[in-house]
Amino acid sequence: MGAAIQVDAKFPPKARALFTASRHKFIHGGRGGGKSWSVARALLIKAASQRLRILCGREVQKSIRESVHQLLRDQIEALKLGAFYQVLETEIRGANGSLFSFSGLSDKTAESIKSFEGYDIVWLEEARSVTKRSWSILIPTIRKDGSEIWATYNPELETDPVHVMATKQVPPDSIVLEMSWRDNPDFPPVLEQERQHAQTTMKQWEYRHIWEGECLPAVEGAIYADEVAEARRRVIPMSADPLLRMHCVWDLGWNDAMAIVVVQRAASEVRVLDYLEDQRRTLDSYVRELREEHPTALWGSDWLPHDGWATRHQTGKPDSAVLTAMGRHAERVPNADVERGIRAVRQLFPRLWFNAANPRVERLLECLKRYRRNVPSSTGEPGAPRHDEFSHGGDAVRYLALVADRLTNDEPVSEVEEDEDDYVGMFVG
Repeated sequence: MGAAIQVDAKFPPKARALFTASRHKFIHGGRGGGKSWSVARALLIKAASQRLRILCGREVQKSIRESVHQLLRDQIEALKLGAFYQVLETEIRGANGSLFSFSGLSDKTAESIKSFEGYDIVWLEEARSVTKRSWSILIPTIRKDGSEIWATYNPELETDPVHVMATKQVPPDSIVLEMSWRDNPDFPPVLEQERQHAQTTMKQWEYRHIWEGECLPAVEGAIYADEVAEARRRVIPMSADPLLRMHCVWDLGWNDAMAIVVVQRAASEVRVLDYLEDQRRTLDSYVRELREEHPTALWGSDWLPHDGWATRHQTGKPDSAVLTAMGRHAERVPNADVERGIRAVRQLFPRLWFNAANPRVERLLECLKRYRRNVPSSTGEPGAPRHDEFSHGGDAVRYLALVADRLTNDEPVSEVEEDEDDYVGMFVG
């Protein structure tokens, strides 16, 4: 540091690594670990010792109040650096020319984010929300010699892009710090009291997420959060049983995603062995893929919702008829309202086993972890399930729950079909 600047700053021991040069720094953990204020202090000290341009970003920032501006302001006061830093409404300037800027990433394009390419350090707060798209634009843009990207976060799901980078696909020249309340020598008594209360009153997976920094079993507000948490022990490598029939449960789509859950039933167990999800593909391409992936399968039935008996404009035939022409056996999922289906899934979950050996089943689990309700800001009351990229897998499992007790290992027997004319025109293909 310059001779004119004297700073007396305390840090948790682990946080001293923040002063070691590295391209990536990932700092994650639960409440009370001192992650954010340690980073704020480190950046303020570094920027006081040399001229730096620092971008403080997050995925969404609609106003300066949603940034770390106030946190930096508080730390400037705590470090007694008020004479060095000028705190402006939308930026912070140092007497040596250092600059702290603030921005959201979600509304940036590859072109507009180029304005940040001369920055020395990027600090991403609440980085669990930063999308793959934002990472793919930001990382190659911050390319100044010696530039660094810091990310602080409390992980939500194991599949969050930042957590994948920090734990599974760690980039070269990275420092990964896991900081919890145990690592904070200045952990205040008021927080310790709150932590102990939470430990005895919260669900254990909630406590471990908030205070220990563990990943959630599902996103906050997920419809099946408790069920997914309990099902973790039933996510194991499995192989198809050659003596059991393999059934497919379809959530039909064309522009929307097509989702197919592939299962076997053994006594009361329902084993999810495979999962297909794609869009704008013909039925025969899915059937061909199923047969290629499971060449020795003893096929059971294809379970379709009621729109499987409606004429599609793409083929001029119902999907059920197309599948039948390919030698498949189509059966109808009982028509039930969404809430009845959700109740059926809750009842089925203790009997569900998931094939951990198939990465496509991981995608289905991801859908269940993120299957949640719409919550209108006007009322704050949960409504119908949200229709998004994760809802198709959730809907397919809902259909599975409605037919689980009808899955049989007997040879499928064709039944007298209801009049297709009863369905033509009732559903959009």
